[in-house]
Amino acid sequence: MAFCKRVRLLNLTCRHFYPSSFVCISRKISENVSSKSKASASADSTIDHPIYTPEHFALKESLNKIIEQEINPYVDQWEKAGQFPAHKIFKILGNAGFLGVTKPIEYGGLGLDFSYSVAVSEELGNIRCGGVPMAIGVQTDMATPALARFGSPELKKEFLVPTILGDKVCCLGVSEVGAGSDVASIMTKAVRKGDEFVINGGKMWTTSGGQADWMCLLANTSDGPPHKNKSLICLPMNLPGIHIARKINKIGMWSSDTVEVFFDDVRVPCKNIIGQEGMGFTYQMLQFQEERLWGVANILTMMDNVIRDTIQYTRQRKIFKQPVLYHQSVHFRLAELETELELLRSLLYRATALYIKGNDVTKLASMAKLKGGRLAREVGDSCLQYWGGMGYTSEVLVSRFYRDARLMSIGAGADEVMLSIICKYMDTLPRK
Repeated sequence: MAFCKRVRLLNLTCRHFYPSSFVCISRKISENVSSKSKASASADSTIDHPIYTPEHFALKESLNKIIEQEINPYVDQWEKAGQFPAHKIFKILGNAGFLGVTKPIEYGGLGLDFSYSVAVSEELGNIRCGGVPMAIGVQTDMATPALARFGSPELKKEFLVPTILGDKVCCLGVSEVGAGSDVASIMTKAVRKGDEFVINGGKMWTTSGGQADWMCLLANTSDGPPHKNKSLICLPMNLPGIHIARKINKIGMWSSDTVEVFFDDVRVPCKNIIGQEGMGFTYQMLQFQEERLWGVANILTMMDNVIRDTIQYTRQRKIFKQPVLYHQSVHFRLAELETELELLRSLLYRATALYIKGNDVTKLASMAKLKGGRLAREVGDSCLQYWGGMGYTSEVLVSRFYRDARLMSIGAGADEVMLSIICKYMDTLPRK
């Protein structure tokens, strides 16, 4: 298994950097890895990491090259424009294999376990804004896990394959004006008429909605109990009756376009349902677990970078005839934040290790999401303070992080929802 993963990852690297000779090079690499498998196995044991292997680090290294060449040089431009070119960037990532790391090989993915998705998310945290990695996360770990796991072969060929390749941009349609974290309260309906569903309603806070080719839509497909009357539907965004009502201006995540979408008698084939009808709520809750862990991994790297930048800046900037960093209150506070960061990282790795073994990590994922959102606010606020007036400008990473990271405690389930989930597993909720 380790050998197969190594070959796939080496092939991935060659596919991006040497596309014209991909087959030839990948064959040579496979032969080389095969001849050195015993030596590599010995070298692997020297890697000191709780869950990552040399293959994880190879994946991260390849992705970092794309980030530094194709993304970071343009982030400031995209932030000002309020949108990044999703089709262009996703095609680059898709060609390199990064949009299907955990997806089945037969549909264009790498077939690796979720720990590789966590590694990718960590590396995407090196993008100098929050909006672009968030949109990538929607494509890879928020809108597509249920399709990959429960969708029919026909749906996977039509929607999953081009999404993994980067030929199509997808979005997730769950939140509504009156139903954000309370997913059970959504009002959008899909009424069966013959072999079609007729959809009416609307979705709010739709990441990449203005550029998306299809939506993973959660809608009520019956009048049954709220946890058993919903279905996930693959919805092409070019169908008659779909209207982009408006682009939403946000305090952060500027480079990610966010829209409100209305559905007016939109007709979609019944065969576009993912898995079983009525199981949409359950499928979405499963998707949320990966989404939350992915989000924690991503923001960990961002916090790392903000703390590193702050250390560097405060070491250079002087106040009262000595560097800001040398004041005890400053370096003690940074030490506290670094400690909290490492504790969160340990929780993430523990949850990931258990998850890839098939365990239910809802409690741990909720704890990590809760802590990630709260710690991000602490890091952003404390570090921005040490930048002084510069921190209040839009010219430095810390101010962008301060804006972007606030979403962590709101999106994919607010802090209060995470607390309720944790209390449920602790059996401390009030009994009816």
